[in-house]
Amino acid sequence: MKLFIGVSRFLVGLLFIFSGLIKANDPLGLSYKMQEFFEVWNFHLLDNFTLAFSVIMIVFEIIAGVAILLGWRMRLFSWLLLLLIIFFTFLTGYAYLTGKVKECGCFGNCIPLTAGESFTKDVVLLALILFLFANRNKIKPILPQVPSIAILIFATIVSFSFQWFVLQHLPAIDCMPYQVGVNILEGMKPPPGAIPDSTIITFVYNKNGEKIEFTADDFPKDFDSTYKFVKRYDKLIRKGNAEPSIKDFNLITLSGADSTQEILEQKGFKLFVFVKELADPNPSWNKEFAAIYTFAKSKHVPVYFITADEGHMLAFIQRNNLVEGIQLLKCDATAIKTAARVNPTLYLIKGATVADKWAGADFDKAILAMNELPEK
Repeated sequence: MKLFIGVSRFLVGLLFIFSGLIKANDPLGLSYKMQEFFEVWNFHLLDNFTLAFSVIMIVFEIIAGVAILLGWRMRLFSWLLLLLIIFFTFLTGYAYLTGKVKECGCFGNCIPLTAGESFTKDVVLLALILFLFANRNKIKPILPQVPSIAILIFATIVSFSFQWFVLQHLPAIDCMPYQVGVNILEGMKPPPGAIPDSTIITFVYNKNGEKIEFTADDFPKDFDSTYKFVKRYDKLIRKGNAEPSIKDFNLITLSGADSTQEILEQKGFKLFVFVKELADPNPSWNKEFAAIYTFAKSKHVPVYFITADEGHMLAFIQRNNLVEGIQLLKCDATAIKTAARVNPTLYLIKGATVADKWAGADFDKAILAMNELPEK
């Protein structure tokens, strides 16, 4: 029994720390996943607080894992862990059973799990935590109180600091589809050997106040003018795996033309500046960007502002005399959130391949990179 308690505690503690650290690499990703759940439940009032919820939950997950390994305050943390895993199991169970949320974000984008895999993981964890909860009085601290508290304080500081760093810069480990070295055009295609979804056209008609669905293969034998057409749709028969890694990445000009293919097929270097929204008319990165823009003009590198806030960005461009050499493009806000975890994020693109990327706080490094680009 003692051995099983120790193994269970070790597994639970390590898994919570690992899960917390993976999420801490990209707290915005967890924040967006929370927004997805809140939208499904119509809890829109909580949308503005999801990042704070995300940061606090990640810190607690890491601290709870450390406390379990230390055996510190097991009466308190066994209750907290039990409540947390019940909450997680409810979320993953809801996602799995309803199909309204495809992924729970348990391990972020680095280790994507389906809703079913996440639910299974949480059920196993729930069983282990219930076992630890039942035997919480048998678990003794492995260290005296002062060193245990010091370790927990250190874990708290590291958890908050690491998240602050990646929110100012970019995730330390890039697990997004737009990693350095990725060809965006290739990423927009289904993977080789992928199987597309199998669908069948389904018709919906109304007859005598009753809705009737059928396909072309089972057309009603008594079909006549009493059947009133309602709609037709594609009914999924078999789910394929033909989804590309990069989705909904469309670069739309202000006139409404889709220029994605044209821009990405251009040879040579280009700059993509992703700005989801511009809250400050004079942002902190303006000075550094002016230097980047100067280098880009001198080396004939086209610059594209990609935004979901074209009104403010157009005013920014005009106010800072950036009209020459810069094109403003519209893009879906969700696609920008995926491509740019920090607002703004600058991409150096060669052809259609991501050569490098920098957050707004690192535009000074981008200046050095632009200086080293060859003359055209």
